[in-house]
Amino acid sequence: MTQSAKAILEYVVKAADAKFAEDILALDMKGVSLLADYFVIMHANNERQLEAIAQAILDTAAENKQPIKRIEGKDSAKWILIDLGDIIVHLFNQEERDFYRLERLWSDAEQVDIRDWISE
Repeated sequence: MTQSAKAILEYVVKAADAKFAEDILALDMKGVSLLADYFVIMHANNERQLEAIAQAILDTAAENKQPIKRIEGKDSAKWILIDLGDIIVHLFNQEERDFYRLERLWSDAEQVDIRDWISE
């Protein structure tokens, strides 16, 4: 049985939060883009944390038997893209996130309320 995009979104956000991802933002891309149902955008404070967050997301996807369609940028550790089909994760270092500002690029997408999935 395939999981709903919302269920995948939840465990991606929780996995990232568990590794202290910064400023996690989920955008509802349905009706805005054909690429995915949701984009998840976040950043890390350093290269080691960036890699730990990416690995936590990949491990959680594997535990949930979620196919990983594509991973890009894992070697550069500046911007890692993880394509889980209905969910595309954009994991940046702080400078790259500030430079590309995907939130602004996709400003017509509605933000998903993920507060219940993030520890304070």
